[in-house]
Amino acid sequence: MKKSDIESIVKDIPLLGSSQSIGDAGALANVQIMGKEVLIDLLMHSPTLQSRKKIEAHVGAALREKISDDYTCKVKVTHKNTPEEKSNLIKGKPMKGVQNIIAIASGKGGVGKSTVTANLAVTLSNMGFKVGVLDADIYGPSMPLMFDVAFERPLSVQVDGKSKMKPIENYGVQLLSIGFFTKPDQAVIWRGPMASKALNQMIFDADWGALDFLLIDLPPGTGDIHLSIMQALPVTGAVVVSTPQAVALADAKKGVAMFQQDSIQVPVLGIVENMSYFTPEELPENKYYIFGRDGAKYLAEDIDVPFLGDLPLVQGLREAGDVGRPAVLQGGAIENAFTSITQSLITQLVLRNKELPPTEIVKITTMAGCSAVS
Repeated sequence: MKKSDIESIVKDIPLLGSSQSIGDAGALANVQIMGKEVLIDLLMHSPTLQSRKKIEAHVGAALREKISDDYTCKVKVTHKNTPEEKSNLIKGKPMKGVQNIIAIASGKGGVGKSTVTANLAVTLSNMGFKVGVLDADIYGPSMPLMFDVAFERPLSVQVDGKSKMKPIENYGVQLLSIGFFTKPDQAVIWRGPMASKALNQMIFDADWGALDFLLIDLPPGTGDIHLSIMQALPVTGAVVVSTPQAVALADAKKGVAMFQQDSIQVPVLGIVENMSYFTPEELPENKYYIFGRDGAKYLAEDIDVPFLGDLPLVQGLREAGDVGRPAVLQGGAIENAFTSITQSLITQLVLRNKELPPTEIVKITTMAGCSAVS
């Protein structure tokens, strides 16, 4: 077969998830025929890990229908940066000593995002990683309570002749939160610029040291704090937490869409479903799906995002957070569930770091007193 014949076939193949063909989208980058092996390279705009695999399988199957069985086909999809993307994004400097920055988000409050963050952090620490948590929920910080350090205060240390904050450490996790600088009953009544300034101080005026993971506990929703974080840091990936109910899923979908905006482009590593089901102690074989069944799992499939796992509605999980001792430290089913979710997260992170380019910091422009993503 000739290279031109293969190119014609590939260009006519409909692009999965689009009304265009591969040729119309300009996605065909290269065709090579190596003996009886056909190698196809496609360039796509911001493909997710799962969508890339689906497109590769789709094109491979379509191509095999058109050519002789004597040939084998290999299709590879890679990320494409357009000139417009490059002009809209500025390259950010990685946070010194921090390997991976993971944002934990939720579209809706009350779904257990902070509980998931705390237990993921302790699970990663128990696996041998060096972990930090930045509590970016400026108006409702809960990490000091969840880590039993509500009355601690960060000390000042000298690093390279500069005064830095030393994060509080407990259960093998380093922690900074605005809660360390306010009284427990004091409301934080700040406008966006003040909140962003406080975040920048906790990020850049702190001696985090060497970390394998920095988990950022974001506030609910999609707003100014989220943009400030993505403006300040090249976030490696995001995890979205939801419950199975329709109201929470609608907001979780918006949270995923925020990270996938063309001007933001933070890979979503997966969705975690919290409060999936309730099992009474006296009926350990029974599961009651109080908020609906598999809602977050189906959402992940619909929007082509990995599903990292689910967590049951357990009284002990809530009690552990209230007394400042994350539930994974107690062992049992909760520890097993978080271990499984953490392993899935690490798997997606390894794929992300291997197959996608580094995340770039979002450029924020100010117009007439309003911030906008450009």
